[in-house]
Amino acid sequence: MANILTIIVASIYLFGIPFLIVKMAERWPAIHKISPMVILYIIGLLVGNIGIVGETAFNVCENVSNIAMLIAIPLMLLGCNFRLKSAKSIFAAFGVGLFSVLTVTVAGFFLFQSQATAAGLTDTEFAKVGAVMVGIYTGGIPNLAPVSKAVGLPQHLFLLVSGHDLVVTSIYLLFIVFLGKRIVRLFFPRMAKTSDKMKEIPDEEVGEKNSLKQMVANRGIGILVAIGIVAISYALSLAIPLDNTIALIIITITTLSILLSFWKPVKRLEGTFEMGLYFVYVFCLAVATMVNVHDLEFSKHLFILYYIAFAVFGSLLLQILFSRIFKLDGDLMLASSIALINSPPFVPMVAAVLKNRDIILPGIAIGLLGYAVGNYLGVGMFWLLSHVG
Repeated sequence: MANILTIIVASIYLFGIPFLIVKMAERWPAIHKISPMVILYIIGLLVGNIGIVGETAFNVCENVSNIAMLIAIPLMLLGCNFRLKSAKSIFAAFGVGLFSVLTVTVAGFFLFQSQATAAGLTDTEFAKVGAVMVGIYTGGIPNLAPVSKAVGLPQHLFLLVSGHDLVVTSIYLLFIVFLGKRIVRLFFPRMAKTSDKMKEIPDEEVGEKNSLKQMVANRGIGILVAIGIVAISYALSLAIPLDNTIALIIITITTLSILLSFWKPVKRLEGTFEMGLYFVYVFCLAVATMVNVHDLEFSKHLFILYYIAFAVFGSLLLQILFSRIFKLDGDLMLASSIALINSPPFVPMVAAVLKNRDIILPGIAIGLLGYAVGNYLGVGMFWLLSHVG
């Protein structure tokens, strides 16, 4: 009975708080200036660190975060009018992202090698750590286990890498939410002039012409379509057993959503993008609530934490630098970074931060390309570091 009550309360919290913040933002424009996402992250971090989130509530947050993001992807894609960036731009951003991750990982290996030796790690063991990091930050967390197994990473190092990765990527996520837009607009001001005017979310202006009944019907049908897409994608992943099922699920969701977005009955469903944005807010609240800093104490082998932080934030700096040099799109650069570091499902969150729906599909595509090559790059990096170390 207590568990059922906890599930109900946690569900009301996860879906109710974002709804209230959205409604408050409609009344008080200052909330939009601060960003509902930032407010929800602060609320989630406060709730997650005052000792009231037990195991049952944590499981609810985990399940809701997974489901919310899977539903958000089709809703936001269904609401897009696809004027795709060229394949050249996508591959350029992908190449810059890969180069940045590989470069800082190699540099970090030599920078922290002496600390690893002092902590009792052999050069081969530390090379395995670097290899796993390449697998994670080019292929996403699903590649953690396969690359770890391929290079023979010891269990205690596996736990340290995965634990420190959770700390750093959570901080990175907060960094993007709070400062991502400012960074892009600072370093890519020329592109900001057009993107802010042409790519911001404009659907509400059209939606005001509809009655409340029609608006509710449109969004309800949109949610049902999104759930159907997710269900089909999940069923396909069961029918085609793969080690990395999340990649297949995301590919299927993306493909079906794009195809349906061209179908006239779906194109008439106004407000789907805003509903997708709402589920992104739910996702953000759930993720922030799960970040309990008291459970993330890893005092031993802190050099691994520093190594991961160096790789994550160092790769972002390099991406900014090379994107400026090659005159790439700043919004796509940030989407590429989050897709490689945190995985494709986080791309809609960046789209919401930047108010630019056009980067959703290219960002997801970059993340999926990373999934495809992450395992190979991880094993290749182990070979390289173990020979040069």
